[in-house]
Amino acid sequence: MSRFSRRTMIGAGLSAVAGASGLAIAGKLARQHGLIPPDSGGLYGPGETLTYGAQRLLARHSLAREFPREAISAAPWANPTDPPDDLFKRHQAAGFANWTLAVDGLVARPVSLSLAEIKSQPSRSHITMLVCEEGWSYIAEWTGVPLSHILELAGAKPEARHVVYFSQQHGWWDSLDMDEALHPQTLIAHTMNGQSLPVGHGGPLRMRVPKQLGYKNVKFVARLTVTDDIRKFSKGLGSASPEFGYSWYAGI
Repeated sequence: MSRFSRRTMIGAGLSAVAGASGLAIAGKLARQHGLIPPDSGGLYGPGETLTYGAQRLLARHSLAREFPREAISAAPWANPTDPPDDLFKRHQAAGFANWTLAVDGLVARPVSLSLAEIKSQPSRSHITMLVCEEGWSYIAEWTGVPLSHILELAGAKPEARHVVYFSQQHGWWDSLDMDEALHPQTLIAHTMNGQSLPVGHGGPLRMRVPKQLGYKNVKFVARLTVTDDIRKFSKGLGSASPEFGYSWYAGI
């Protein structure tokens, strides 16, 4: 049986058992195939498991919709964030000349890349929609370094299962499984609509994950940690968001 048909059958099975026998059986099937999100133990865990498992089996290689240039929003909304700390303000005053992106964890070559070094790496652009769970959205052109390239540069090890990314904004972090981390549209974004990424939109560096909701697109990214065990981080839920009631996996 082909890999595709096997995945299709498993995905159909997940949906079928969810409708016929309940989410608990769907969760059992997902566990058999290693498709359990880190926040699966909560009240909505069975539903989140079903969503994550079905997405991974049926839409693993799908692309987020890309738009023509004329669709770019005239005034993209920058949602408010907590005021940057003094360290961030010093970086901003210096034009982010000393900003670095550290890459550590399960990598052969831990690195610390300056903003200039990040911008010198091979880049990719896409015009995609950022969708917020609060109901607003906008379309912009994002340019940055594919996260897959950064992981290759640092030599991510075969046993890696997640990439954890930390913001300079206190307390904010998130993570992606390796499928999403290696997806061609997942970027460490440094440019928006042809200009350096504005601070209001997460500059100088922001994670851009167009296949997931806005809160996965963490601003002010300063560190990546590659890991084989997401449970080692904070409360083990995969990111800060589930600690506030949001799902770890936020596919759209």
